[in-house]
Amino acid sequence: MFGFDVFVLTLVVLLIIVLFFTLKQVPQGFNFTVERFGRYTRTMKPGLNILLPFIDRVGARLNMMEQVLDVPSQEVITKDNASITADGVTFYQVLDAAQAAYEVSGLENAVLNLTMTNIRTVMGSMDLDQLLSNRDEINARLLSVVDQAVSPWGLKITRIEIKDINPPRDLVEAMGRQMKAEREKRASILEAEGMRQSAILRAEGEKQSQILQAEGRREAAFRDSEAREREAEAEARATTVVSEAIASGDIQAINYFVAGKYVDALQAIASAPNQKVLMLPVEAASVIGSIGGVAEIAREAFGNSNTGGRKGGTRLPDTGQ
Repeated sequence: MFGFDVFVLTLVVLLIIVLFFTLKQVPQGFNFTVERFGRYTRTMKPGLNILLPFIDRVGARLNMMEQVLDVPSQEVITKDNASITADGVTFYQVLDAAQAAYEVSGLENAVLNLTMTNIRTVMGSMDLDQLLSNRDEINARLLSVVDQAVSPWGLKITRIEIKDINPPRDLVEAMGRQMKAEREKRASILEAEGMRQSAILRAEGEKQSQILQAEGRREAAFRDSEAREREAEAEARATTVVSEAIASGDIQAINYFVAGKYVDALQAIASAPNQKVLMLPVEAASVIGSIGGVAEIAREAFGNSNTGGRKGGTRLPDTGQ
């Protein structure tokens, strides 16, 4: 009985060992490669997998999740011979476990060196100003080149980002002076443009003012001309009426006409600005006679209106005064 117990115990131990080599559990997010006598045969997916004991074995254990790889700082010479320091970060994911395990040795090291080499290549083909202002373009070019290069390895480069671009201190100071000069230049240009616009607006305003003043003078001259024309027409009509009265033998009309002209002349002489004292030898009888003639004309006119025109006479002429 003792020997049989040992046999059963040995058999159980062997069975446990066989099960241990036969059943393999693969965690989520990982893929294991299976090698039979050292040759790749298949890839085990997450979950419980079965192997041929003592024939198949697990080869490479690969992380299929997206991974991050830091790219250390390195010096780069730009196209315009400026020396800068740049670093970055790379995101990649294994798509094919067999290719990632057997197509390249040292996967992370290969991706890192490939990324650093292409950073120097891409950034070295650009000027410093382009590097500082076009990071998106740099990232896109790096992503395209590196992803195409690692495609045979069963990898996918999801993103490459340049973190820092550090020019030398003296170059940074020169760029600061250049930026200050550019801002002062733009400020001077804006100030000159403002003065130019102000001068143009003032000139336009003066032009419009002169135009309006000219139009006002033209309108005033037109009104003055029209007034003089009306006055001349009134004077002409008055002269015509007086002439008709003289032709008809009415002496009172002559006296009225002469008295009006006489009084107008005296008024003009007396109102002249360069005359302070007026001394003229005026015949009072002539003036009184003329005024009397005017009064006689007025009496005849009013008398004719009161009598309904029974007595003939000459009406007061319109002198336009």
